[in-house]
Amino acid sequence: MIKNDLFLKALKGETVERPPVWMMRQAGRYLPEFIAIREKYDFFTRCRTPELASEITVQPIRRFGMDAAILFCDILVIPQAMNIEVQMKPNFGPYLPNPVRTQRDVDNVIVPDVIYELDYVYQAIKATKELLNDDIPLIGFAGSPWTILCYCVQGQGSKNFDKAKEFCFTNPIAAHQLLQKITDTTIAYLKEKIRAGVNAVQIFDSWGGMLSPTDYKEFSWKYINQIIEALKDEVPVIAFGKGCWFALGDMAKSGASALGVDWTCSARNARYLTKGNITLQGNFDPSRLLSPPVEIKRMVNQMINEFGKDKYIVNLGHGILPNIPIDNAKAFIDAVKEYRA
Repeated sequence: MIKNDLFLKALKGETVERPPVWMMRQAGRYLPEFIAIREKYDFFTRCRTPELASEITVQPIRRFGMDAAILFCDILVIPQAMNIEVQMKPNFGPYLPNPVRTQRDVDNVIVPDVIYELDYVYQAIKATKELLNDDIPLIGFAGSPWTILCYCVQGQGSKNFDKAKEFCFTNPIAAHQLLQKITDTTIAYLKEKIRAGVNAVQIFDSWGGMLSPTDYKEFSWKYINQIIEALKDEVPVIAFGKGCWFALGDMAKSGASALGVDWTCSARNARYLTKGNITLQGNFDPSRLLSPPVEIKRMVNQMINEFGKDKYIVNLGHGILPNIPIDNAKAFIDAVKEYRA
């Protein structure tokens, strides 16, 4: 069905001529055509308007020809659907005016009818699939339950999510209830995304590295694993925990098809910790895209050689930054497409 199935082959661990490539946050802020849309429409209007979301999704594909597209959306549409107000403030980021801090707050959080509440996402998937015309796979995504909890309790972004951790450690019963509600909602949401046509899903645990290895197992990984178990027989699942190299061994034993790795973990260590048994994705430092294009190409080649071309998806170690020059992003993608073992 999919004309360029390199990404899906890599997820299955099949032998490939070269590894596939895409970039986290590739549909976004570094592209002039995205900025033109952003000047006309606010953030959640872009997310909720299928024509806009699908156009934004395919913009980088038209320009660079990645091997996979990722739907333009946001992880915080989940708490919005769960009766938690989320605003996106310019030059500030997410802001939740009524954070979840008590048992009563948790009781007021609903597990919604995702088919109704998040229909605009599924419509965006269908519109994107039409634009892609089965040329490449489409990735759907969600935030991990722990990462969503961080925003719900903290009320905004944070360097340490101290209030989120305090809530978990002083009121663990309520915290686990909230995590389970988020998990149940996320499973239902991703299942609908699969029905709408995504070919793979990625779970972003952006703030997993805030937790100790022991707390990570309790407050993050066990919920991510529930999601993987619920979806793994339907589509490949990629689990990405930023700063979570310590969990790679446990994650590799799960039903995930691939694991994301950030730039603080070397290819050698990532392969060692996962015993070479699973496809890895990553791990170019997004800030390194500020290096000269010639240097970017050299480093990408070195990165592929270190990971090996099979069971590997070339990506950044986190999302692309807004200040990355177009030519540098192109150098990153081109280096992979030109790669020869």
